[in-house]
Amino acid sequence: MRKPPELSRAQAVRNRRHDQTQKRVSESAVLATRPVAPITARRTLTPAAPVKAMPSRVRRTARPLKMPGIEIRMPSISFSSRQVQWRMLSLAVSLLLGAVIYLGWTLPEFRAGPPVLSGNQRISADEVATVLGSNGQIIFGLVPGDLQARLRRNFPELLAAKVSLGLPNQVLVTVAERTPAILWQQGDGYTWIDEGGVAFRPHGAAARLITVQALGAPQPPTPSNTDPAAPAPYLSPDLVSSIKELAGQVPSGSPILYDPRYGLGWSDSRGWQVFFGIGAREMPLRLQIYQSMVAMLEAKGIKPAFVSVQYPNAPFYRMNQ
Repeated sequence: MRKPPELSRAQAVRNRRHDQTQKRVSESAVLATRPVAPITARRTLTPAAPVKAMPSRVRRTARPLKMPGIEIRMPSISFSSRQVQWRMLSLAVSLLLGAVIYLGWTLPEFRAGPPVLSGNQRISADEVATVLGSNGQIIFGLVPGDLQARLRRNFPELLAAKVSLGLPNQVLVTVAERTPAILWQQGDGYTWIDEGGVAFRPHGAAARLITVQALGAPQPPTPSNTDPAAPAPYLSPDLVSSIKELAGQVPSGSPILYDPRYGLGWSDSRGWQVFFGIGAREMPLRLQIYQSMVAMLEAKGIKPAFVSVQYPNAPFYRMNQ
């Protein structure tokens, strides 16, 4: 029997590598034919809400807690040099304003002094100071409008009033007073009345006043809304005009009489009273009629006690009872 030929060393190595390769191919084929295990789907978690990004100037630094394995991050705020400057400036301004307010409310130099009054003719500065009540008050707490209204309420004789404040403690008051035209006597009292019919308290003496002796209170006039701060007039404009029209005809030394029923008149020196009603337009006509009546009465030797020319078309006289 023939022996197989002996293999060389190189041939033996090649044969061994070939056998190993064949073995690996066989094992891979066996693994490929195995059934695949079923795949189980995992439950997906709800995505967490997005976290807002922190500003770039906020840094996070870790601060460990005492509990092991847990730590939190706290925001660290940093400021730029410009922001620091503005904050320091704001703080300085706030401190300065606070100091000014404190000094303004505490220093005696800012306490109001006596009012400086101008434009007055009869009202004194002491009267104005008493009504205002501003002496010693903080100048910053006074309101000029309130002070003006207070003056107008307490002084009907003021036609206008203006109050202004000046630092550190000045109260400047400028007034315009009413000019009295009528001296109205009624009962045991008397008052002054200007041409607008406003009554006010007499101050001192006034020249060329028309004296009226009232036997009763006049009819209240209709108020006007031209100046809400002005006091309500005591006499109507028509009554004032009638008084001024009749003033030149009154006998010297005799006051004008006012009767709520018969109007204006006077006491004639010949022994009777005469009344002409109210109404400046018809006053000249009424005076002419009165002169005619007096001439007629004297011609007949009649001496009446009362004569009325209140109605020009129906004058009458009355004898003593």
